[in-house]
Amino acid sequence: MSASREQILARADAAGLGNIAAKVFARERLSVDDGVTLYATPHVHVVGELANHVRERLHGDLAYFNVNQHINYTNYCNKFCRFCSFDRLPGQDGAYLLSPEDCAAKIRAQLHEPVTEVHMVAGVWPKIPYSYYLEILRAVKEARPEIHVKAFTMVELDQIRKVAKKPLAEVLADLREAGLGSCPGGGAEVFADRVHQAGYRTKISGDEWLDLSRQVHRAGLRSNCTMLHGHIETIEERADHLDRLRRLQDETGGFQTYIPLSFHPENNEWSHLPGPTALDELREIALGRLMLDNIPHIKAYWIMLSIPVAQIALAYGADDVDGTVVEEHIYHDAGAVTPQGGQRDELIAWIRDAGRVPVERDTLYNVVWTADARQAPVGAPAPVLA
Repeated sequence: MSASREQILARADAAGLGNIAAKVFARERLSVDDGVTLYATPHVHVVGELANHVRERLHGDLAYFNVNQHINYTNYCNKFCRFCSFDRLPGQDGAYLLSPEDCAAKIRAQLHEPVTEVHMVAGVWPKIPYSYYLEILRAVKEARPEIHVKAFTMVELDQIRKVAKKPLAEVLADLREAGLGSCPGGGAEVFADRVHQAGYRTKISGDEWLDLSRQVHRAGLRSNCTMLHGHIETIEERADHLDRLRRLQDETGGFQTYIPLSFHPENNEWSHLPGPTALDELREIALGRLMLDNIPHIKAYWIMLSIPVAQIALAYGADDVDGTVVEEHIYHDAGAVTPQGGQRDELIAWIRDAGRVPVERDTLYNVVWTADARQAPVGAPAPVLA
């Protein structure tokens, strides 16, 4: 049973967070300075209680998952991000570029499972022709016509529009006709220019990532948003990142879900850094729920966090755990030791073990199955097409 309002306020007051707690209960937007305070406090569990209050106000005991699979269609990349363990140059050991038929074969291999989404992201390589992106979408949709294709981060879309030599609006129209349904949230990293220059200076800037997301939303597509935390960024830079996400959400309403991504230090240029602890990961989930008052869902990406931490995160602000995944390379190349995929029944069992009500959703949060149909919503609202 969740703590009462009086108990939470008393603990927050004892932790020096009384003013912030009062704002949370009054449903007032927290300031960037409030965010910095919540990052700095040693009282992580009080922060988690506040986030859980917001989570339960929005979603009750529901915890969402989906039956999905990942396709990382190439690890060719010329961005040379210092935190990345996935990228390769053509000809290097382990480098690959899947053909459209390879992608279709991965879809066909899961036809016996009730998969509703394929998540397609990869590296960036300028010699891949525009036609390739359209062909992999068509191949996937031909293999499983009903599947929702969530594909191409803002970084990938930037490259796709360059090779297409077309405005993004025209590119998005082409991609949608070929089968694109929505976009993931990766590639945002940390928006701060200092971190961008130190870690991934050849990648699009924070302002460019936000502008591309704006255009995606205006085209009628929903997307997710992320932050890569636990490396060289400061807490002030994290709080600013969250504020910039919610300001764009105020404008477009196009973000469905926020996913804090943990930096994994193995096999990359930042391997000397320790990476975030489990408590750091839980704090990041909680800050996302408390600061992003206009983004409906906060995801605890179990493939990255581990199942036990994701279970705890369901009491720290998260209401979503992602899905069955099947095959994932980006985090596993960086040292993730979680299973490559989880069966639907296993996800349901561990959500229940965490004290939450499992809800299978599709990509747009329409309910596929729920353990409690009385509470289930009918889906996400459409984005504001400003």
